[in-house]
Amino acid sequence: MRSFRHGIHPEEHKEATAHLPIERMPFVDRYVLPLSQHTGAPARPIVQRGDAVERGQLVAEPVGFVSTALASPVTGRIAAIGARRRPGGDLGEAIEIEADPFATQRFESQDPVDGSALSLGEFVSEVQRAGLVGMGGAAFPSHVKYAVPEGRRVRRLVINGCECEPYLTCDHRLMVERSEAVIRGTSILAEKLEVEEIVIGVEANKPDAIEALRAVSANGYDVRVAPLEVKYPQGAEKMLIKALFREEVPAGKLPLDLDILVNNVATMAALADWFDRRLPLIERVVTVAGPGVRSPSNLLVPIGTPVRDVLDHCGVDAETKEIVMGGPMMGQPLASIDVPVLKGTSGLLVFTEVATGRPNEYTCLKCGRCLEACSNFLNPSRLARLARAERYDEMERSFALDCMECGACSYTCPSNIPIVQLIRAAKTEIRRRKAPRP
Repeated sequence: MRSFRHGIHPEEHKEATAHLPIERMPFVDRYVLPLSQHTGAPARPIVQRGDAVERGQLVAEPVGFVSTALASPVTGRIAAIGARRRPGGDLGEAIEIEADPFATQRFESQDPVDGSALSLGEFVSEVQRAGLVGMGGAAFPSHVKYAVPEGRRVRRLVINGCECEPYLTCDHRLMVERSEAVIRGTSILAEKLEVEEIVIGVEANKPDAIEALRAVSANGYDVRVAPLEVKYPQGAEKMLIKALFREEVPAGKLPLDLDILVNNVATMAALADWFDRRLPLIERVVTVAGPGVRSPSNLLVPIGTPVRDVLDHCGVDAETKEIVMGGPMMGQPLASIDVPVLKGTSGLLVFTEVATGRPNEYTCLKCGRCLEACSNFLNPSRLARLARAERYDEMERSFALDCMECGACSYTCPSNIPIVQLIRAAKTEIRRRKAPRP
């Protein structure tokens, strides 16, 4: 069973939702679409207050190349355009849509697009118009990855089906229930980029997903489905490449430097939806789980749905203390549940006070557990000490910017030192100091 060196084995906590079919989240009254749901420049509205919109209609266009489009998740009316609370707690420009209570909210499929007939530039433009982003959590615009620079080539296409974060099963269920779409999207991209090898990496705790993907691949698709050891953070692209090919992406480099491109399985299904029926990225599968959820679920949720409505649908215990958007290792605790589900929202995890108790912090024991956990072979304890001393130049020389903030160091620390939080804050300060001043 292939894997990478170091890493950790947190409890999976997937049993509550791993075998639950995907259900559609009921449509609600209002939706909030932040214009910045992706890495890069926010989208620009092309609608005005009071405009009627159809489900799947473009409501915001990209501004520049590292930006992507935004489409309406429902048929309704533009209620407002202005500042709204985002999951990070800050305010940002957003489009608020009031759903039409009499609309069926069905998406009318359109004629498919033959991706093979497009040039690479035209293909990239199509993906940008679809609003596709990396759906594993990073939300990096997909079309930017596909715009391979002149003189470079993608020889190996890697599809990430690891889903190594505890609790999350949205990708698992997608691979089981929509394996045809995953393989179809993969083949569209592979044909356009003229890749030589296609590999889908799936952790071994998802045997039904592996079987489903292999069954579809056997129908004329040259796709290899590779079972991987269950380990965190197997889904990080550098770790996935190491596990699959025994090759290491050098510090400061990208997978493209090894002629490799990595995408999430959900992004591949969304790619197929766009080219086969012109469905933009207006909904995604979200796992709702955790000890505080009464009805754990895998829900197909329209982008922009308020978190409060999703939690009301599933039910939460009165002892609920914390809501995390994403996984428990790298997810974002929410200061408010009056924020929307985004393109990159993979999960909503509900934790009780017992599960979120903050243990006392003690002095570093110099036990080395964080070094053994770090899959990037950094020295997390030293970086944390440097962060507390605000020795940012020294941190940068110690490769702090190579930290992917997976949280494995904090998880293993017997002294309960918030190592990854200290490093994350220091990285933000390092980037702020390096940014050009206006």
